[in-house]
Amino acid sequence: MTTAVVTGSARGIGAQIAARLGADGHRLVLVDMAPALADTALELEDAGVDVVAVQADLTQDAGISSVVEHAGTDVAVIVNNAGITRDARLVNMSEADFEAVLGVNLGAAYRLTQALIPALAPSASIVNIASRAYLGNFGQFNYSMSKGGIVGMTRAFALELAPAVRVNAVAPGLIGTEMALGIPEEILTRMISAIPLGRMGDPAEVGELVAFLASQRSSYITGQVIVIGGGRSFT
Repeated sequence: MTTAVVTGSARGIGAQIAARLGADGHRLVLVDMAPALADTALELEDAGVDVVAVQADLTQDAGISSVVEHAGTDVAVIVNNAGITRDARLVNMSEADFEAVLGVNLGAAYRLTQALIPALAPSASIVNIASRAYLGNFGQFNYSMSKGGIVGMTRAFALELAPAVRVNAVAPGLIGTEMALGIPEEILTRMISAIPLGRMGDPAEVGELVAFLASQRSSYITGQVIVIGGGRSFT
Protein backbone atom coordinates (compact mmCIF):
# COMPACT_ATOMS: atom_id res chain seq x y z
CA MET A 1 0.00 0.00 0.00
CA THR A 2 1.40 3.38 -0.98
CA THR A 3 1.30 6.40 1.32
CA ALA A 4 -0.14 9.86 0.77
CA VAL A 5 1.06 12.67 3.05
CA VAL A 6 -1.45 15.53 3.34
CA THR A 7 -0.60 18.63 5.35
CA GLY A 8 -3.20 21.02 6.71
CA SER A 9 -5.65 18.13 6.75
CA ALA A 10 -7.61 18.68 9.97
CA ARG A 11 -10.53 20.35 8.23
CA GLY A 12 -11.79 22.01 5.07
CA ILE A 13 -10.00 21.48 1.78
CA GLY A 14 -7.23 19.39 3.34
CA ALA A 15 -9.66 16.98 4.99
CA GLN A 16 -11.55 16.52 1.71
CA ILE A 17 -8.32 15.89 -0.18
CA ALA A 18 -7.34 13.28 2.39
CA ALA A 19 -10.72 11.56 2.19
CA ARG A 20 -10.52 11.37 -1.59
CA LEU A 21 -6.98 9.96 -1.57
CA GLY A 22 -8.02 7.47 1.08
CA ALA A 23 -10.85 6.33 -1.18
CA ASP A 24 -8.23 5.69 -3.86
CA GLY A 25 -6.56 3.19 -1.53
CA HIS A 26 -3.65 5.18 -0.13
CA ARG A 27 -2.48 4.89 3.44
CA LEU A 28 -2.79 8.41 4.81
CA VAL A 29 -0.41 10.45 6.92
CA LEU A 30 -2.44 13.45 8.05
CA VAL A 31 -0.49 16.44 9.31
CA ASP A 32 -1.81 19.51 11.13
CA MET A 33 -1.40 21.48 14.34
CA ALA A 34 -5.13 21.72 15.03
CA PRO A 35 -6.71 19.39 17.62
CA ALA A 36 -9.48 18.66 15.08
CA LEU A 37 -6.96 16.42 13.30
CA ALA A 38 -7.79 13.55 15.67
CA ASP A 39 -11.50 13.72 14.79
CA THR A 40 -10.78 13.78 11.06
CA ALA A 41 -8.49 10.78 11.38
CA LEU A 42 -11.13 8.87 13.36
CA GLU A 43 -13.78 9.55 10.73
CA LEU A 44 -11.50 8.23 8.01
CA GLU A 45 -10.62 5.16 10.08
CA ASP A 46 -14.33 4.46 10.52
CA ALA A 47 -14.62 4.58 6.72
CA GLY A 48 -11.96 1.87 6.46
CA VAL A 49 -8.95 4.03 5.60
CA ASP A 50 -5.49 3.29 7.03
CA VAL A 51 -4.65 6.59 8.77
CA VAL A 52 -1.84 8.02 10.88
CA ALA A 53 -2.39 11.46 12.42
CA VAL A 54 0.70 13.57 13.10
CA GLN A 55 0.19 16.77 15.06
CA ALA A 56 3.28 18.72 14.06
CA ASP A 57 4.63 22.21 13.47
CA LEU A 58 6.22 22.08 10.04
CA THR A 59 8.25 25.21 10.65
CA GLN A 60 10.31 23.25 13.18
CA ASP A 61 12.86 20.50 12.51
CA ALA A 62 11.17 18.21 15.02
CA GLY A 63 7.87 18.51 13.16
CA ILE A 64 9.45 17.66 9.81
CA SER A 65 11.28 14.69 11.33
CA SER A 66 8.09 13.37 12.89
CA VAL A 67 6.28 13.37 9.54
CA VAL A 68 9.19 11.67 7.79
CA GLU A 69 9.28 8.99 10.50
CA HIS A 70 5.56 8.25 10.24
CA ALA A 71 5.55 8.36 6.43
CA GLY A 72 8.10 5.58 6.13
CA THR A 73 8.88 4.53 2.58
CA ASP A 74 6.85 4.18 -0.61
CA VAL A 75 5.35 7.68 -0.42
CA ALA A 76 3.36 8.03 -3.64
CA VAL A 77 1.74 11.41 -2.96
CA ILE A 78 2.65 14.59 -1.12
CA VAL A 79 0.00 17.28 -0.82
CA ASN A 80 1.39 20.52 0.59
CA ASN A 81 -1.79 22.19 1.81
CA ALA A 82 -0.81 23.68 5.18
CA GLY A 83 -1.37 27.41 5.23
CA ILE A 84 -2.26 30.40 7.39
CA THR A 85 -3.30 34.01 6.88
CA ARG A 86 -2.19 37.13 8.75
CA ASP A 87 -3.88 39.86 6.74
CA ALA A 88 -2.90 43.54 6.79
CA ARG A 89 -2.16 46.32 4.35
CA LEU A 90 1.48 46.90 3.51
CA VAL A 91 1.75 49.97 5.78
CA ASN A 92 0.48 47.95 8.74
CA MET A 93 2.15 44.59 8.15
CA SER A 94 4.26 43.45 11.08
CA GLU A 95 7.49 41.58 10.56
CA ALA A 96 6.15 38.72 12.68
CA ASP A 97 3.02 38.28 10.53
CA PHE A 98 5.04 38.51 7.33
CA GLU A 99 7.50 35.86 8.48
CA ALA A 100 4.79 33.57 9.87
CA VAL A 101 2.87 33.37 6.60
CA LEU A 102 5.97 32.82 4.48
CA GLY A 103 7.28 30.26 6.95
CA VAL A 104 4.17 28.09 6.95
CA ASN A 105 2.77 28.56 3.45
CA LEU A 106 6.01 28.39 1.53
CA GLY A 107 8.83 27.31 3.83
CA ALA A 108 7.06 24.25 5.23
CA ALA A 109 6.17 23.01 1.74
CA TYR A 110 9.77 23.26 0.59
CA ARG A 111 11.27 21.72 3.73
CA LEU A 112 8.87 18.78 3.93
CA THR A 113 9.18 17.99 0.23
CA GLN A 114 12.97 18.06 0.48
CA ALA A 115 12.92 15.79 3.53
CA LEU A 116 10.60 13.24 1.89
CA ILE A 117 12.47 12.90 -1.41
CA PRO A 118 14.37 9.75 -0.29
CA ALA A 119 11.04 8.11 0.63
CA LEU A 120 9.27 8.77 -2.68
CA ALA A 121 7.91 5.81 -4.62
CA PRO A 122 8.52 5.43 -8.37
CA SER A 123 6.23 7.76 -10.34
CA ALA A 124 5.29 9.75 -7.26
CA SER A 125 3.22 12.90 -7.52
CA ILE A 126 3.50 16.14 -5.54
CA VAL A 127 0.55 18.54 -5.47
CA ASN A 128 1.07 21.97 -3.95
CA ILE A 129 -2.01 23.96 -2.94
CA ALA A 130 -1.58 27.52 -4.12
CA SER A 131 -4.47 29.97 -4.38
CA ARG A 132 -5.98 32.34 -6.89
CA ALA A 133 -4.47 34.92 -4.52
CA TYR A 134 -1.11 34.35 -6.22
CA LEU A 135 -2.39 36.92 -8.71
CA GLY A 136 -2.53 39.45 -5.87
CA ASN A 137 -5.15 40.29 -3.23
CA PHE A 138 -5.65 43.64 -1.54
CA GLY A 139 -4.62 43.46 2.10
CA GLN A 140 -2.99 40.05 1.66
CA PHE A 141 0.37 40.82 0.14
CA ASN A 142 2.15 38.32 2.41
CA TYR A 143 -0.36 35.57 1.57
CA SER A 144 -0.30 36.44 -2.15
CA MET A 145 3.49 36.44 -2.04
CA SER A 146 3.57 33.02 -0.38
CA LYS A 147 1.21 31.53 -2.96
CA GLY A 148 3.15 33.12 -5.82
CA GLY A 149 6.20 31.44 -4.32
CA ILE A 150 4.34 28.11 -4.38
CA VAL A 151 3.73 28.59 -8.11
CA GLY A 152 7.40 29.27 -8.82
CA MET A 153 8.50 26.46 -6.55
CA THR A 154 6.15 24.03 -8.28
CA ARG A 155 7.57 24.77 -11.71
CA ALA A 156 11.17 24.58 -10.49
CA PHE A 157 10.59 21.34 -8.59
CA ALA A 158 8.91 19.83 -11.65
CA LEU A 159 12.08 20.44 -13.66
CA GLU A 160 14.41 19.15 -10.95
CA LEU A 161 12.47 16.01 -10.08
CA ALA A 162 11.51 14.89 -13.61
CA PRO A 163 11.15 12.31 -14.97
CA ALA A 164 10.63 10.24 -11.84
CA VAL A 165 8.32 12.62 -9.97
CA ARG A 166 5.58 14.93 -11.23
CA VAL A 167 4.89 18.23 -9.47
CA ASN A 168 1.78 20.36 -10.02
CA ALA A 169 -0.15 23.05 -8.20
CA VAL A 170 -3.84 23.68 -7.64
CA ALA A 171 -5.00 27.26 -7.15
CA PRO A 172 -8.49 27.38 -5.59
CA GLY A 173 -10.67 30.44 -5.86
CA LEU A 174 -13.61 30.97 -3.52
CA ILE A 175 -14.32 27.62 -1.86
CA GLY A 176 -17.06 26.96 0.70
CA THR A 177 -14.82 26.40 3.70
CA GLU A 178 -15.49 27.48 7.26
CA MET A 179 -13.37 30.57 6.63
CA ALA A 180 -15.27 31.59 3.49
CA LEU A 181 -18.66 30.99 5.09
CA GLY A 182 -17.64 33.38 7.86
CA ILE A 183 -17.34 36.31 5.42
CA PRO A 184 -20.11 38.90 5.93
CA GLU A 185 -23.08 38.07 3.72
CA GLU A 186 -22.99 41.30 1.71
CA ILE A 187 -19.32 40.86 0.83
CA LEU A 188 -19.73 37.16 0.09
CA THR A 189 -22.64 37.85 -2.25
CA ARG A 190 -20.54 40.40 -4.14
CA MET A 191 -17.67 37.93 -4.43
CA ILE A 192 -19.93 35.18 -5.76
CA SER A 193 -21.44 37.56 -8.33
CA ALA A 194 -17.98 37.88 -9.92
CA ILE A 195 -17.73 34.12 -10.49
CA PRO A 196 -18.97 33.03 -13.96
CA LEU A 197 -20.40 29.77 -12.61
CA GLY A 198 -22.33 31.76 -10.01
CA ARG A 199 -21.37 29.83 -6.87
CA MET A 200 -18.60 28.93 -4.48
CA GLY A 201 -16.68 25.74 -5.05
CA ASP A 202 -17.03 22.76 -2.77
CA PRO A 203 -13.94 21.46 -0.93
CA ALA A 204 -14.72 18.02 -2.32
CA GLU A 205 -14.30 19.41 -5.85
CA VAL A 206 -10.77 20.45 -4.96
CA GLY A 207 -10.23 16.95 -3.59
CA GLU A 208 -11.28 15.45 -6.92
CA LEU A 209 -8.80 17.61 -8.83
CA VAL A 210 -5.96 16.77 -6.46
CA ALA A 211 -6.78 13.06 -6.69
CA PHE A 212 -6.59 13.30 -10.49
CA LEU A 213 -3.19 15.01 -10.37
CA ALA A 214 -1.98 12.50 -7.78
CA SER A 215 -2.92 9.55 -9.97
CA GLN A 216 -1.52 8.03 -13.13
CA ARG A 217 -4.55 9.41 -14.95
CA SER A 218 -2.50 12.60 -15.21
CA SER A 219 0.79 10.89 -16.03
CA TYR A 220 1.78 13.43 -18.73
CA ILE A 221 1.04 16.53 -16.65
CA THR A 222 3.77 18.24 -14.65
CA GLY A 223 4.83 21.78 -13.84
CA GLN A 224 1.28 23.10 -14.20
CA VAL A 225 -0.86 25.42 -12.08
CA ILE A 226 -4.57 24.69 -12.39
CA VAL A 227 -7.01 27.34 -11.18
CA ILE A 228 -10.22 25.86 -9.77
CA GLY A 229 -12.30 28.98 -9.42
CA GLY A 230 -15.56 28.65 -11.33
CA GLY A 231 -14.17 30.56 -14.30
CA ARG A 232 -12.83 33.53 -12.36
CA SER A 233 -9.10 33.50 -12.82
CA PHE A 234 -7.38 36.65 -13.98
CA THR A 235 -10.02 39.30 -13.21
